[in-house]
Amino acid sequence: MMKRFALFFLMACPLAAIAQPRKLTLKECVDIALERNLNIQRSKNNVDIFEASLLQAKAAFLPTVNAGGAYGQNFGRALNPVTNQFLNRNNNTINIQGIGSLNVFNGLRVQNTFKQSQRDVVAADKDLAKAKNDVTLNVITLFVNVVLNKELFENARFQLNSSQAQLDRIKRQVAAGALPLANELNQEAQVASNEVNLINQENVYTLSLLQLKQALLIPAAEEIEVQAPEVSVDDLVLDQKAEEIYRIALQNMPEVQSAQLKVESSEFALRATRGTYLPRLTLNASAQSNYASASDGPLFRTGDNLLLTATPVGQVGTGAIVPPGDPRAVYFFQQERILVSDSYGVRPQLEDNLFKAVSINLNIPIFNGLQTRASVQRAIIQKENAEIAVLETQNTLRQTIETAYNDALASSKTYNSSLKQVRAQEEAYRVNKQRYELGAINFVEYNVSENSLFQAKSDLARAKYNFVFRKKVLDFYQGKELGF
Repeated sequence: MMKRFALFFLMACPLAAIAQPRKLTLKECVDIALERNLNIQRSKNNVDIFEASLLQAKAAFLPTVNAGGAYGQNFGRALNPVTNQFLNRNNNTINIQGIGSLNVFNGLRVQNTFKQSQRDVVAADKDLAKAKNDVTLNVITLFVNVVLNKELFENARFQLNSSQAQLDRIKRQVAAGALPLANELNQEAQVASNEVNLINQENVYTLSLLQLKQALLIPAAEEIEVQAPEVSVDDLVLDQKAEEIYRIALQNMPEVQSAQLKVESSEFALRATRGTYLPRLTLNASAQSNYASASDGPLFRTGDNLLLTATPVGQVGTGAIVPPGDPRAVYFFQQERILVSDSYGVRPQLEDNLFKAVSINLNIPIFNGLQTRASVQRAIIQKENAEIAVLETQNTLRQTIETAYNDALASSKTYNSSLKQVRAQEEAYRVNKQRYELGAINFVEYNVSENSLFQAKSDLARAKYNFVFRKKVLDFYQGKELGF
């Protein structure tokens, strides 16, 4: 039996070690959320998209260069692209070309688009920072809820243990005949009520812990345990007014900066769109060459004129023979053909048939179905919407700060009053407990005193964490680190 017990103990120890919950601090929770949060990853992708657009806007200052080629087979009568002569045979052709274009002037659209892309990239960075701030605030809120609910759960457990210990004493007194049975029954009812309260607080604590896991993308089956930070409520004074904090937040909060950058971006977008009204000047260059298999074979070049015959023909009208040397005599000549190469293939044909061209084009917009006018109107409206978004962001920020300030102020007052209430209830409970044990007061009075004490402690815990969190949020909006 001892051997089996020892074996079971050795097997159970590793399992117990594995089953130990993972302990997480507030900073660790925030780091996990920042790494895993999908909205942050989406914001990072948006930054990459705008950076790609910025790179494209930079490249728009450079000329565009394109190259192409074609290979074909012709059957029957076709035009030889090398000699421009028709032939009636199978023919293989190759065409290669290169085209370059440079915008000399296009209404400053390239410059304004580049400036717009610069603002978009910085605004996307600010949006990413805001996404991180939102995740951080959300995780801290959930973390504080877990810590608070855990303290309330421990408070309910302490209350149950206290009532259970009181029940044990009453049972002994009832058994000794010092107290009536009704006291024992009333205390058992109180213990049962405290058990229900403990279960309810445990459910609230478990739910808050589940919400924290979901924010961290941790499976619900994984056990975690939060490590409550050391919070100090010695300083319950709000040094600054809500308006002062708001003015500081306007300079620090990334959502405000992002909204302002988007207004600048829309301004450059409007300028780029208005540039469509102006003429466009483009410098173009091209080069191309051809090859045809019909031109394969020996290559000749033309030399001097050679006299083929000097026999004069008859004189027109009389039939008399014109003597040689007479200017009216007709002679036949043929140009000399000199062999250049035995094979006129692909490379020499492409080299000899190379064609180059340079041009400058001027495009003056006159009428295009009011497309430019409509684009300009849309750009104006988008700029106005961006300006409205700035006002909305500022109003939301002001309201959030004012709400947090009022909550912090109310929490500080509640904490001070709850602290006094706990001290008074502790003394009242101590006295009533002694009086109850001596039979000076009934069970109802004792029960009311006990419940009032534990309710005061719960209110004190809520006020403490509410104030500390709200004050830290106000510090956060001033650019200070949000930590405990």
